[in-house]
Amino acid sequence: MRLRPLATLLAALTLSTGAMAQDMGQRPKQLLMISFDGAGSNALWQRSRDFARNNNAHFTYFLSCTLVIPRADKARYQGPDKKAGRSNIGFAQDIPEAKERLGHIWQAHQEGHDISSHTCGHFDGKDWSEAEWRHEMTSFHDVMTNAWKAIGASSDEPQGWRDFIDNDIRGFRAPYFSTSAGMTEAEKKTGFQYDASLVTKGPMMPETKGDLIRFGLPLIPEGPQQRPIIAMDYNLFVRHSAGIDNPSRSAEFEERAYSAFRAAFDKQYDGDRIPMQIGLHFVEMNAGAYWRAMERLASEVCNQTDVACVSYTEAIRMLGERHSSPANASNSAG
Repeated sequence: MRLRPLATLLAALTLSTGAMAQDMGQRPKQLLMISFDGAGSNALWQRSRDFARNNNAHFTYFLSCTLVIPRADKARYQGPDKKAGRSNIGFAQDIPEAKERLGHIWQAHQEGHDISSHTCGHFDGKDWSEAEWRHEMTSFHDVMTNAWKAIGASSDEPQGWRDFIDNDIRGFRAPYFSTSAGMTEAEKKTGFQYDASLVTKGPMMPETKGDLIRFGLPLIPEGPQQRPIIAMDYNLFVRHSAGIDNPSRSAEFEERAYSAFRAAFDKQYDGDRIPMQIGLHFVEMNAGAYWRAMERLASEVCNQTDVACVSYTEAIRMLGERHSSPANASNSAG
């Protein structure tokens, strides 16, 4: 994996929030990063891409690569210490489904979204060694590189696909946010530039670990007691309905999620303007309550001139630009 370096931006992420609030005499834009884990359902690929196009937004898709392997060919993937053909997130049902998904991945990339890695088989890597993480990361790269050829569609492979796989899949998120000591070393050696596997106590600036930029989904207040919860649909789903779909209360759960998302966003917008992050899956839990909550927030804020709904790669670039602005350079010089 030959990824383009972002070393010139790393120093920017060590600045204090106060210094970053000076941008040419104005407050910096509030950043909102919305990401999706798994990135399976083709209907939700289309929905998310259409929504982004209509609302001035770019998303980050953390893709599980078994979803581009047809079920009939599942034995060609083998996760660390697993039998061939096993995956916790499944496979494409058939070649047409896999081909359609590959088309969405390419089109999303062309539209400016981030395509990033969520491994292949969505296994819990808390006990994995660095070598096992690297094996899974390499499997992702190899599966994606040869995805069109593997389904007999070499003639449909877009020009530039392999360069995209080699150079533009820059980010990684561990399934279940479950990591081990060797994961970050594997990420760096495999060539990833950012990781989004952390959970933080509220919105926080990304941290750096060597040449790796690390983001975390924040804990945000939610519900009548305002108890902290990870800003992600699955966690809300478990809290609201014990992980069992309850369509009859979908509107109630949407309102709770929207209120939590909006309050967390507004706190940063009105305050230090630390980037806000929200995570979802390609599953409409509780009859789509959490997707609708996200879309309500994004449709309200993404078109504001002082808000940018961006991918992680764009966020890194924009944070670097804040650091390099004349106002911040003067402020840093003291």
